[in-house]
Amino acid sequence: MVQILAAYLAVVAGLFPIVNPLGMAPIFLRLTTGSSDKVRAALAWRVAVGGLALMSASLFVGSYILAFFGLTVAAVQVAGGLVVIMSGWRLLQQGDDSKTREQQSFVSEDVLLTRAFYPLTMPLTVGPGAISVAITLGAKGAGSGNLLFEAIGAMLGVVTVAGTIYLSYRFAYRLLALLGQGGRDVFLRLSAFILLCLGVQIVWNGISALTGLPSS
Repeated sequence: MVQILAAYLAVVAGLFPIVNPLGMAPIFLRLTTGSSDKVRAALAWRVAVGGLALMSASLFVGSYILAFFGLTVAAVQVAGGLVVIMSGWRLLQQGDDSKTREQQSFVSEDVLLTRAFYPLTMPLTVGPGAISVAITLGAKGAGSGNLLFEAIGAMLGVVTVAGTIYLSYRFAYRLLALLGQGGRDVFLRLSAFILLCLGVQIVWNGISALTGLPSS
């Protein structure tokens, strides 16, 4: 029981701050502009399930997949961080582009549903940072304690994080409605800027690991 709890807390503490579903809620709203509550609910569920699959795969078999392709976590960080940077920059530009907002409001619901995995699930929700952390946690857990108890605790932790993704996205509009239009715009800009900075940090961590430079 202690091993299950320890593995659970390690996964939640490691993944939740990086996934940051509450901070990503305004970005989710921006990318689903013009959609109905029903479609947002469906997207929230798909993102949560996709995130659960990505985090689970990274946790349990991520290191083996990277080894099969001859890749390193650092390479994943650099490549994925660049994608996050582009996404954050695009969202910042959309904050100043009223025409883009109008175009997004006319995107069909079918098209919105196709965006559930990319970019909503990866890289915006479960990005290279979360994937690298999950791979690291999986590699550490594989060499300690009872593997069954470790796996149960880790899986419960991943399910918990995925559950917070669903709740944050499903009720994002209600949570942010309290801020008003001006408050939502400010929150979106801040979230997009934080996303941009996160991408830069992920790239730098990858470069530091590849070159041996200090990461901070």
